Amino acid sequence: MWKVDEGPGTPTGAPPGTPGTANPRFRMLADLVADGDVVVLSGAGLSTESGIPDYRGETGRVRRAEPMTYQTFVGSAAARRRYWARSHLGWRHIADALPNAGHRAVAGLQERGLVGGIITQNVDGLHHAAGARDVIELHGGLDRVRCLSCGRRTSRHELERRLGEANPGWHAHARTAVINPDGDAVLDDDLIDAFRIVDCRDCGGVLKPDVIFFGENVPGPRVQECYELVERAGLLLVLGSSLTVMSGYRFVRRAAEHGIPVAIVNQGPTRGDGDALLTLDAPLGPTLAALAAALDPAR
Repeated sequence: MWKVDEGPGTPTGAPPGTPGTANPRFRMLADLVADGDVVVLSGAGLSTESGIPDYRGETGRVRRAEPMTYQTFVGSAAARRRYWARSHLGWRHIADALPNAGHRAVAGLQERGLVGGIITQNVDGLHHAAGARDVIELHGGLDRVRCLSCGRRTSRHELERRLGEANPGWHAHARTAVINPDGDAVLDDDLIDAFRIVDCRDCGGVLKPDVIFFGENVPGPRVQECYELVERAGLLLVLGSSLTVMSGYRFVRRAAEHGIPVAIVNQGPTRGDGDALLTLDAPLGPTLAALAAALDPAR
């Protein structure tokens, strides 16, 4: 366990690159957050310390499989079998993941009234698990499943039980060393070919995880809700997102258009750096924990 130094150095025992509390950029970030009305926009980099890899950061560079696209999923029964086989194995990794210090810090800042809203690009549910409220899951959540025919939503746990019943003994042969950010696993073709998928109990329709695949649009009302939240913010705080895709970057642009300051904490450069008042290249968990501690009125 690390602790915050009183001086300008890195917190004792923290990962390299963690700013000390006297670091000018860290102090500026603390001052901005202390003013309240913060809207958080979080990305995959916030969850890597929980063991969930991202697509474009350090953990993403070792990923071998390309993400499933919406068009491929709806257009190919073989692609759906491949997705559900890999996801059935990889889901355990997502379901067992626990919130890290970054998630807990965000929830704590919200509890104190400094964070007024959370938009997450992540589908892992870890903001909720950390105790955060009213989280807008921009890309949906892996804990739910939706029928593409009748629209009925069911829990992922129910689907996992049904898939287990349809594939007795399959797990005994399935082993993987690589888990992808969207919760699927790299598998050999023979294991995929042997996997049986299940359909909607109500109408027999195709089941899809209740997440936005690549090539699929975020529902308009959800985007509008996020825009309105950003427009009311005193600060847009981006945490662990490269902002490479427009899905998240558009909110940085909207903040900039309305004269709302943007602060970005991420490991590595982002697409939004030019729009930001402040950027901080640092590990998320230790930095946010230090931020929450620095703003603790009891200190």
